[in-house]
Amino acid sequence: MDIIFSASAKKEMENLELELKYLFVERLEKMQRGPPRKHMKYGIPCHVEKVTKQARIVYNIKGDLIYVLHCFADHKGYERWFKSYK
Repeated sequence: MDIIFSASAKKEMENLELELKYLFVERLEKMQRGPPRKHMKYGIPCHVEKVTKQARIVYNIKGDLIYVLHCFADHKGYERWFKSYK
């Protein structure tokens, strides 16, 4: 599967610390081999993958593409984004 980053995801990925960026890259490589299909709650049309206890990757799957929407380094940013859908 190929991975495509949205403009916001690229910007968020560039701003990550080196150690956290390494964890994100490892998780994305794992997702390429066999993507998990965990949907978000409340009818939000996205998937979410935990990288650490707080870091998250929000993405969509379309055919053989994984479209990364956001790369959140902490739970606070993720929570703000998540609440915008409620």
